Amino acid sequence: MKTLAAQVITPEDLLKHWQGHRALTRNVIEAFPEKDFFEFSIGGMRTFSKMADELLAIAVPGLKGIVNKEVKPFTEGSEKLIFKAQYLEKWDEATAEINQYWEKLSIEDFSANFNLFGQYEFPIYQNILYFIDNEVHHRGQGYVYLRALGIEPPFFWER
Repeated sequence: MKTLAAQVITPEDLLKHWQGHRALTRNVIEAFPEKDFFEFSIGGMRTFSKMADELLAIAVPGLKGIVNKEVKPFTEGSEKLIFKAQYLEKWDEATAEINQYWEKLSIEDFSANFNLFGQYEFPIYQNILYFIDNEVHHRGQGYVYLRALGIEPPFFWER
């Protein structure tokens, strides 16, 4: 007899939650003045463009690795983007790719272990929560930057 595990959130709702965070992060990117997106930082932290590089290097490559069961090392900044519009374009492309790869996951996949970037072996659902947590963390840094620049950041609940 096959027993079903208790489910708190559906895969569709988890994707909606993640994409809601991604939409908000996109709005944060948009809120930055062009120059400050690439140059402004506080306390030795990276610029928000560098944080966006990391987020782009995690989301699709990580999910693609999970779906294809390919463990590849983390690589960041291989593509040199020099305009904020390029980041927004890449962000939108990544959003569509996430939706495509997500469709290839089965409900059973979420509880299977995966060695993300050859560094972190956890159940897939935990890897996905890591993607979201990392994005929220860096978006929070972006909020601090925007406030320091005198710019009102997007409301965090508008996802």
